[in-house]
Amino acid sequence: MLSVVNADGSTESGSLIDEIVREGARRMLAAALEAEVNQYIVELAAETDERGHRLVVRNGRHRSRTVVTAAGPVEVTAPRVNDRRVDESTGERKRFSSKILAPWCRRSPKVSEVLPLLYLHGLSSGDFVPALEQFLGSAAGLSPATVTRLTKQWGDDHAVFQARDLSDRDFVYVWADGVYPKIRLGRAHSCVLVLLGVRLDGTKELIALAEGLRESTESWADLLRDCRRRGVRDPELVVGDGATGLWRALAEVFPADRHQRCGVHKSRNVTNALPKSAQPGALKAMQEIYNAEDRAHAEHAVEAFAKTYGAKWPKAVAKITADADELLAFYDFPAEHWIHLRTTNPIESTFSTVELRTKVTRGAGSPAAALAMVFKLVESAQERWRAITGAHLVALVRSGARFENGILAEREAAA
Repeated sequence: MLSVVNADGSTESGSLIDEIVREGARRMLAAALEAEVNQYIVELAAETDERGHRLVVRNGRHRSRTVVTAAGPVEVTAPRVNDRRVDESTGERKRFSSKILAPWCRRSPKVSEVLPLLYLHGLSSGDFVPALEQFLGSAAGLSPATVTRLTKQWGDDHAVFQARDLSDRDFVYVWADGVYPKIRLGRAHSCVLVLLGVRLDGTKELIALAEGLRESTESWADLLRDCRRRGVRDPELVVGDGATGLWRALAEVFPADRHQRCGVHKSRNVTNALPKSAQPGALKAMQEIYNAEDRAHAEHAVEAFAKTYGAKWPKAVAKITADADELLAFYDFPAEHWIHLRTTNPIESTFSTVELRTKVTRGAGSPAAALAMVFKLVESAQERWRAITGAHLVALVRSGARFENGILAEREAAA
């Protein structure tokens, strides 16, 4: 259907580019539905009745309906199938059911990713209709009652996630961080404690997400003990920031693992202890530590940092020298993994991507509801996570292979 284009490039239904995208989405969806039905009919072409007539044939089209997609509202007219076969076990007629577009479907899963984000922005359920109209051009199928049901489901989903069995997974690397999205949680100074792991095949998975106090040993220990109870074994390396509560809890719950301090967090801590005039040079000097080609060069860079800044700012230098072993732990792992192990960036980038650092005024409701919204956003982001570089080496790390300056040296005998 052609539309009249205004001088500013808009049409009656919105901008021209949006209309082009929606038309492309409609055509692709229509083609996919046609191909699905054609394949179904061809596969059952041999099914005939006593007169030799096919039992599965096309039968026109269903009534048109509007499906809300990430491209906006798309009108769909799905092909209809007449299936006259009978299930011998139940005596009921068999029916064709599209795996692409279920009969009840009125929106794509991508729209569900938008809802918790809007919720965290402070929208009440009654505000969703106008908000989605601005975002998608339509809010078909998303009444306030529907949104209310969804928000309850998000809380249930988070509860199931936090109770799931983890004994069938093996997390070789784990990132741990306390993140402060600006949402109302249960206690003053509360944050979201996040554990994210790397499985044997190199893929990433959210392990746990709960409310807690970032500096509290007990908060971290409660979360770690729960993970231990559900089957998590000691990882080979845990990457975290400088929160003392985390490291004390790890020593208690997962005593066998090694620790890596996040270089980004450490750099922030050091520069905060320096005058502004010294910060640019100190940052460059610390980059030489973290980006050194091997451990020996990194240790030399630590000595140079201490020599340059130690006389005037010993407290800042002590933040590096006192934690040197944990800052350089990544050198004992595959070089392909170094870029992932030097910082807690996998957690920080995820929370940045889902835009959790916005002010929330209302809408998120109870602390449990707010945490559920955070969970749903991270869950959506998880679908786009990539495996770490050198994924095939993760299993070697778990098996006890020894790496020197990132290079495989020898496999230690199994204990």
